[in-house]
Amino acid sequence: MPHSQPDFMFYLHDVAHLLRIMVDKRARMHDMTRAQWLILLRLHHQPGMSQKELAELLEVEPITVARLVDRLEQRRMVERRADPHDRRIWRLHLLPDAAPLIGEIEAERDQIGRMIRQGISPEAMATVVEALKTMKATLCGELRCQRRADHVRLLAEDDETTEEVA
Repeated sequence: MPHSQPDFMFYLHDVAHLLRIMVDKRARMHDMTRAQWLILLRLHHQPGMSQKELAELLEVEPITVARLVDRLEQRRMVERRADPHDRRIWRLHLLPDAAPLIGEIEAERDQIGRMIRQGISPEAMATVVEALKTMKATLCGELRCQRRADHVRLLAEDDETTEEVA
């Protein structure tokens, strides 16, 4: 049966996709990638994150973050520092050369935010943000449950395999 109402998930996907395209274009104007911008912003707001933490947030492999950080190190924007409690971990920190670019990135974000909110009342925007937060919390909760269920299933399979071998 065809849908007579617009499909929310298609619109959500399309808006996110168009937003990524716009940010990609703006990042390229600075000879950077969207992922590098995200790393700089994350480190600006949460200095000392590890490469693994960043990889999880960016939903990429740790080696991808390592390569992105290598490029940011070459540009003297980020440095790796040994973790004081675990020498296997490198903590990432912004260098002074990153400060002007952080300001530009935040100005770009403000400009994009103003543009995409055009024609939307502050009250409607607050409702949209609250709805998105609720959706995110629901999905995060569901995914955590799914990961736990997968983990329990794998443990059960391991137990069965162990019993078969014994």
